[in-house]
Amino acid sequence: MLMGEHAHTIDAKGRIILPAEFREDLGERFVITRGFDTCLSIYSEADWQVLTEKLKSMPVAKPEVRMLSRVFVSVARVLDCDRQGRFLVPGNLRKFALLEKDVVLAGVINRVEVWSKAEWERYNDAVIPSISTMAESLAELGF
Repeated sequence: MLMGEHAHTIDAKGRIILPAEFREDLGERFVITRGFDTCLSIYSEADWQVLTEKLKSMPVAKPEVRMLSRVFVSVARVLDCDRQGRFLVPGNLRKFALLEKDVVLAGVINRVEVWSKAEWERYNDAVIPSISTMAESLAELGF
C-alpha cells in the first residue's frame, strides 16, 4: 500500500525524485496522469490496468464516461526512473498541477499524488477542519 508524504523539488528539466519506498510499490514502470483536484496521480501498471478496464466496461454513450476517459487517459504516460530515482514529469502535466519548484508526493493507498507544495498546503488547510463531518457522511459507505 502506498502511504506517506515526502517533500521534494522539481529540477529545471522537470524531474522529481521518487522515494525508494514508492518505487518498490509502483515497480520499474508506472503511469502518470492528471489527478482529481490540482495534482497528478501515479499508478503502478497493474493498478492503471484495473482503472482502464473499469472505464472500458462503462457505456461510452454516457457523457461522463467519455469525459473521464479523455481527461485521464489522453494525457497518461508510462514512465520509469533514471539511476538517481528521478522521473520526468511531462510539461503539460507540470502545467496542470502548477509544479514549479517545491513539490509533495503523497502515497494514497493505490496511487502517489504529486502536488505543488503550495497547493498541497491550501488543500489541507481547507479539508482538515471538516474531516469529522466528512467521516460522518461516509459512515453509510462503511467508513
